Amino acid sequence: MNTTYKIGKSPPIDATDGALRRIFSGFSAFLGLLIAVAPAYAEPLDFPAPTGSLEIIAAGEGVELVWSGGCGTTEGVVSAPDGTIYFSEITFGFLCTDPATNQQQAGNIWRHDPNTGETTLFRSPSGMANGIAFDANGDMYYAMGADFGLRAIGRTDMNSGRSYIIAGKYNNQPLNSPNDLTIDTQGRIWFTDPRVLGHEPMHQPFRGVYRLDPDGTVTRVVDSAGAPNGIVLSPDQETLYVSNIDVGTFDFASVRGDQPPLTVPPHNIWAFDISEDGSLSNKREFVRFYPDAGSDGIAVDVEGNVYTTTRGERKGVIVFSPAGEELAYISTGDEKPTNVGFGRGEDSNVLYITAGTSVYRVRLAIDGYQL
Repeated sequence: MNTTYKIGKSPPIDATDGALRRIFSGFSAFLGLLIAVAPAYAEPLDFPAPTGSLEIIAAGEGVELVWSGGCGTTEGVVSAPDGTIYFSEITFGFLCTDPATNQQQAGNIWRHDPNTGETTLFRSPSGMANGIAFDANGDMYYAMGADFGLRAIGRTDMNSGRSYIIAGKYNNQPLNSPNDLTIDTQGRIWFTDPRVLGHEPMHQPFRGVYRLDPDGTVTRVVDSAGAPNGIVLSPDQETLYVSNIDVGTFDFASVRGDQPPLTVPPHNIWAFDISEDGSLSNKREFVRFYPDAGSDGIAVDVEGNVYTTTRGERKGVIVFSPAGEELAYISTGDEKPTNVGFGRGEDSNVLYITAGTSVYRVRLAIDGYQL
């Protein structure tokens, strides 16, 4: 079922305003940062119209609902080479259990056909897959987190259907909870390994960023980026962007309602220069967010503009130029978004957005970058 939302106007808000705001008003606000408890189709949401540069925003286009009905949080939306859309659903043990047996899920990956509008279950359990990417051969790669997840980077051969663990340890110790990943033109996989959910012990002393080379070598390339989350490469392969959003705990599900955690500002996106050998240098702050906001998933378009979800007062997707200048804003109303990804082919200018228990899309005036 595809629903086009009624579009209304709202005044833009300055994303560079440095005024400090309260981080959280209570535990319910903190849970709202990560999950939407129940899906609903009753009334279309009145999302404000996208605003900003007409080189980004297509006149007359609004946000559409693609799918709703999940239990946990939708994440990791990506387009396969054939244009099929895949996205992950992170299930939570305290929410997503079988009502009869109380048995817990361990994540799902869904498949959406943009031609028919049909969405079907692709894999369950997913090992708590979060970020998903496709390589130049059309194979699927995914970062699997904790909370009964596999805590590893996986690959699925899309021809045979067989799946493999391609990275699960560093220094012979398990990873903490891989979150997101991106693939460069040399076939190297860059992934983040923070931890915001899960009962498992943490074996890595840093919430780091790693590079997985084609020969299987895993190298920690960043150990001082706060809580690294979303990750993406610029189209020229010269810059690595890493979002930092620290929710103040390694397992938010165990936090008491009367003692909410505090986020750890600043929340920002880091930028790094990439050398030919895969080493990083020139760490710098690409953009900074309000203390109660922050960036999660990231994507780029063919011009190198950066699209990132933000979940503070301005819930939605903010588009920045490579110089860090805000170009456009796509509101998701009251829904707190998690990730973004572009379609392919005739839909290469369609931006997909995961938020709450749903997936949305909006057609833009520019194409997204794909490997």
